[in-house]
Amino acid sequence: MNTTTSLKLFSAKPTLGYALDWLAAGRKVALATVIETWGSAPRQAGSHLVVCEDGNFEGSVSGGCVEGAVILEAQAAIEDGKHRILEYGVSNAMAWEVGLACGGRIRILVQSIRDDGFPESVLKQAVVAPLVGQAIALMTNLETGLTIVSDQPANDKCVLTDAIFYSACFPLLRLALIGAVHISQTLAPMAQQLDYAVQVIDPRSHFASAERFTGIHVNTDWPDEALATWKLDTRSAVVALSHDPKIDDPALIAALRSPAFYIAALGSRKTHAARVERLLAEGFSTTDIERIHGPAGLSIGAQTPAEIAISVLAQMTATLRQK
Repeated sequence: MNTTTSLKLFSAKPTLGYALDWLAAGRKVALATVIETWGSAPRQAGSHLVVCEDGNFEGSVSGGCVEGAVILEAQAAIEDGKHRILEYGVSNAMAWEVGLACGGRIRILVQSIRDDGFPESVLKQAVVAPLVGQAIALMTNLETGLTIVSDQPANDKCVLTDAIFYSACFPLLRLALIGAVHISQTLAPMAQQLDYAVQVIDPRSHFASAERFTGIHVNTDWPDEALATWKLDTRSAVVALSHDPKIDDPALIAALRSPAFYIAALGSRKTHAARVERLLAEGFSTTDIERIHGPAGLSIGAQTPAEIAISVLAQMTATLRQK
């Protein structure tokens, strides 16, 4: 997938993408990154906040508790060019002033976007690589404040040593919805709010119309062809919703032959039992087929399209986070 297509699929600009836009407009920018947390800190290590010289900002390092104080420090870093490491916690009197009274502690690195801090060239790689399906590892020297692209493999856990902070930028989470049905119309924008790149796949052009899916990428290829082009990976999810085996089955077959982290299909238990028989006839084992969540979604008594969408997204999130 090329960068342009990836950007179209992404519902909201990645946080670091705002920094690139501001730099392109000739504005000065600083980056704040959570490097360590304890207790009930609301944002995990690796979370970013980008700050423009005028105080405009995007992203979050604390869920709102200390953002105001960090923004002021970021503006100071833009002015003096020096990195700083901030620490907030309930044992720190400053914590009460900035609102971190929830019982946690966080350490935050603040760097200017400049050659001796977080270089613009590194920023571009951190934004573009995930959009084209690549993962890159970043290494920051906490003594000098310089971040470089590391030759170490990307790790999904941030690592902090005495003087080095390792983090990574991973490809987008992606969701393929099979069937341009009513539930897809609700599920797609909800998934985008969770930062999934979403496409709806349905060869029935009267279902898969742009008017029914504003802001959503719609693909009218047959699902097996569309998914072959998309190249499902470990950050991909596939949910079959059409209720038509001619459309759903090719997608499920493609998903089962991939490392997709979540595969699900809508339908009753009776419908799913028939689906299992068809997939067994295709040569899949019972263990293979058990990868499919069927019926799709957590059992919460969902009835409306929105409730079904919530149940599917909750199950998908649980599967992703429990890996």
